[in-house]
Amino acid sequence: MNNPFQEQLLKAGVVSKQQVQKAQQDKKKKKKQQHNNKKVKVVDEAKLKAQKAADEKSARDRELNKRKEDQARGKAVSAEINQLIKDNLIKRDEKCELAYNFEHQKKVKRIYINADMKQQLIKGKLGIARIEGVYELVPVSIAEKIQQRNEKRVVIFAAEEKTKDENDPYADFEVPDDLEW
Repeated sequence: MNNPFQEQLLKAGVVSKQQVQKAQQDKKKKKKQQHNNKKVKVVDEAKLKAQKAADEKSARDRELNKRKEDQARGKAVSAEINQLIKDNLIKRDEKCELAYNFEHQKKVKRIYINADMKQQLIKGKLGIARIEGVYELVPVSIAEKIQQRNEKRVVIFAAEEKTKDENDPYADFEVPDDLEW
């Protein structure tokens, strides 16, 4: 017996040997239960941490897959636009000597065309599309299809309705369409 208090009670005859043994057994059971409870809590915490890590990993994986799908979709759309432009572009040759300036994405760009092409651009029958950094002429129907897929890749010149401002002092003086700058 390790407990001197229990030994004294046993010598004095206040408790019996069986009562001391039962008290020791109860004490051991309590210690064992406390020890098991700690293990259960540790195991539960480990399970929770593992579950949380798995959830975070699955969320990261979903986000990564979404980005990859968006990139693949963007590449497919870009390839489709390139194919539309290549199949439907209007050929320009050495006779295209007129420099035609236009604005695209807040920058002034230049393309060389002939007089007939210029008239079609002004009337809105042709559009300008960009493929691999080069601007090409395409029919307006193709330009509209391209614009539906990616508006940054096309410039459409449609006949704009001009509204007259009542306070404009130069409203009676119209600017000619063939004015070159």
